[in-house]
Amino acid sequence: MTRGTTVKLLYFAWVREKVGRAEEAVELAEGVETVADLVAWIKSRGPEYAAAFERHDVIRAAVDRRHVQPSASIRGAREIAFFPPVTGG
Repeated sequence: MTRGTTVKLLYFAWVREKVGRAEEAVELAEGVETVADLVAWIKSRGPEYAAAFERHDVIRAAVDRRHVQPSASIRGAREIAFFPPVTGG
């Protein structure tokens, strides 16, 4: 994405608890093009983010309300949500 692109990030369940907020609007760093790039960038933003995304391999993402893989492009995204896997019973 180009520098200056603002996107809304949503955090759910224990990701939200560790980050300390449910959502935020952020200006993405240059070179953040995929969900995996975004997760790496988020982890670098501070200890609470590093803790929230420590188990990044189990965190799921949705770009504009569509579930995606870590390799998915975030170009043009308005909203990106992160949540742990859902278990049912």
